Amino acid sequence: MDEAKNFIEEIIEKDLEEDVYGQRVHTRFPPEPNGYLHIGHAKAICTDFGMAKKYNGKCNLRFDDTNPIKEDTEYVESIMEDVKWLGFQWDELHYASNYFDKLYECAVELIKKGKAYVCDLSAEEMREYRGTLTEPGKNSPYRDRSVEENLDIFERMSKGEFADGEKVLRAKIDMASPNITMRDPVMYRIAHVHHHKAGDKWCIYPMYDFAHPISDAIEGITHSICTLEFEDHRPLYDWFLEQLEWKEAPKQIEFSRLELTNIVTSKRKLLKLVQDGIVDGWSDPRMPTIAGLRRRGVTPDALRTFCYETPLTKNKGVVEFAFLEHLIREDMKLTQPRIMGVLDPLKVVITNYPEGEVEYLEAENNQEVPEMGKRQIPFGREIYIERDDFMEEPPKKFFRLAPGKEVRLKHAYFIKCEEVIKDENGEVIELRCTYDPETKSGTGFTGRKVKGTLHWVSATESVDVSVRLYDHLFNEDEESGESILNENSVEVLEGCKIEASIKDAEPGSRYQFFRHGYFIIDTEDTKDGNIVFNRIVSLKSSYKPPKK
Repeated sequence: MDEAKNFIEEIIEKDLEEDVYGQRVHTRFPPEPNGYLHIGHAKAICTDFGMAKKYNGKCNLRFDDTNPIKEDTEYVESIMEDVKWLGFQWDELHYASNYFDKLYECAVELIKKGKAYVCDLSAEEMREYRGTLTEPGKNSPYRDRSVEENLDIFERMSKGEFADGEKVLRAKIDMASPNITMRDPVMYRIAHVHHHKAGDKWCIYPMYDFAHPISDAIEGITHSICTLEFEDHRPLYDWFLEQLEWKEAPKQIEFSRLELTNIVTSKRKLLKLVQDGIVDGWSDPRMPTIAGLRRRGVTPDALRTFCYETPLTKNKGVVEFAFLEHLIREDMKLTQPRIMGVLDPLKVVITNYPEGEVEYLEAENNQEVPEMGKRQIPFGREIYIERDDFMEEPPKKFFRLAPGKEVRLKHAYFIKCEEVIKDENGEVIELRCTYDPETKSGTGFTGRKVKGTLHWVSATESVDVSVRLYDHLFNEDEESGESILNENSVEVLEGCKIEASIKDAEPGSRYQFFRHGYFIIDTEDTKDGNIVFNRIVSLKSSYKPPKK
């Protein structure tokens, strides 16, 4: 059976069959460097680079840096890092600002053809003239300026003779078009600001809708893939290239944006979170940015798989975030070592174990992957278990530790609770237990069985760490359906106890904590001997992935 193709692949293969572009496939990923990339951009990256790879073509990385007011080299560098981290390498690196001279020439050509004019209307007046979805717009009083006058004013605009907002260059198309995008859109605006790459050479800057198709054409792009909000802009994309009589004009193709439950990807809203100090910068592990997902511990393999397995269609839809979490678990269960970590420690003293003695128990790093080897776990008289693994008055089906009850310690022995020590407030602070030396794991002991197995760490040879447990940064309001900030999106646990085997681990190391989930050593806050773990994802979920 032939592999099912998405609609973009069908378009590309038809163009190859008809030899539209001489058997070439050349795509591009064209972010504006005005913020950090988010998970929606990851979908676009995988689509643009993925299509080029599938058809043995090329993919450019191009920064559409036409708005210097919002752009910065910090964003340029972060975008490059994100693309590489996802596993892609561009064939050519370009900036729209490299084409400013050519774009200016194209604008002059359109003026000479009577297809562009300088307009003095203010932004508010242009909105009034534009009309509505049901009413046509009306022509600007400056629409019929002569070619000579337009050329003269446009040149003076480029020389800095006018103030910001005083004049714009507009395309002369159709103010009665049912597509509002075609109602004499702005091509150039005045902005006396420093450009991160072009410096102070220009004080007029092209609009995205004008720069984008020409940049694509200059680079020889064949298929200009973008998200669905640009569908209404496609006639304008084509119009500019037609008026400039561009040969082998690129073909714009739109697909639906990647929308996820409990995720907000608005750059404006994300920037406000950063500026207001609600999050720890663009790379906060709660952020939906690629930098945030990377710091959270999500692997590039899991994120790429997620992007490829979410439908590539024109139909709008929302994907459950739990699907990404499912893919993260699937990716990590066979690739990450498993260790024991106690997040809320309760001390246990094994009274019949020799004082001062330490033995080392052997355990596989990942029982499902023997090739990952084994490690030695120190065991002694004093250990820590999870506080909620003990109940003084347990319900009937509580199979963990309780007075007079016996459990197995993972990789170790059976222990039995003999005495409960409390402080002056009645809080349990220590358990006194005994162990059975005949029950050591791996010895084949079959004398009796217990239903509960607890994880633990040595009290004398464990590592103190901080652990951060994350929830969604936004929740959906049940009544309005609006996204509201989750005030409890992170829980910080101090004094957690982890196996001593991690004491020399590097930031960025990932582990599965027995019964708790998958964790990564934070790459920014782990310093000066203080280790911070971020939980990537919990171990289990009620989510059921759709059947293929």
